[in-house]
Amino acid sequence: MDSLDQLLSSADAPRTLRDADNVAARRELLQASHIAPLSTYVAQLRGQYPGWEFPDFDPLDGGVMADLLFLLEKPGPMTSPQHKRKGSGFISRDNDDPTAEAVYHFMRKARIERTRTVLWNTIPGWNGQRAIGAGEVRAGIEELLHLLNLLPHVTTVVLVGNKARRAEAVLRQRNLRIFRSAHPGPLVKGPNPTLWNRIPHQWAEAAAAP
Repeated sequence: MDSLDQLLSSADAPRTLRDADNVAARRELLQASHIAPLSTYVAQLRGQYPGWEFPDFDPLDGGVMADLLFLLEKPGPMTSPQHKRKGSGFISRDNDDPTAEAVYHFMRKARIERTRTVLWNTIPGWNGQRAIGAGEVRAGIEELLHLLNLLPHVTTVVLVGNKARRAEAVLRQRNLRIFRSAHPGPLVKGPNPTLWNRIPHQWAEAAAAP
């Protein structure tokens, strides 16, 4: 069993990235062949935008071999190692927050293998603010085109939340299959349980063969 398989068997569970050892183990895999090009991409973003924090892609996901891109809205504080609760530094369904935990469970309900998926955000960086400032979505969508060039196997994009839907016109220019769902965060779960309960079914539809 290689290191990735070992990690999958021991740490593939909700909120496991609250543990520093799990975070360290995942960081050791950032140069694995399926994730290294994305690690380089994130490093370039950090150099280009030093006032923002950009999370690494989770090496337990599919990386450049993924065929499903789940595009959410904006990283939260639990992606940030600088946050007072000390986040993981990854965009991951295993982060220690309720949205990540919901993503984990919805993926299971939809029966989507995580090696098929890559997670990212319309606004790719965290600037210490949950609020979305003027121009952030537009700039994030422009940056998304660079990421897509690194994901040659992606055929389907799931736009998760209202902000992500603003990327649809750009994505359709790439002849990608587009699906939509509500955002799996607390602001949807409480007020809109119908939308919340639809999420795994919408994700399963996106993951089905065309």
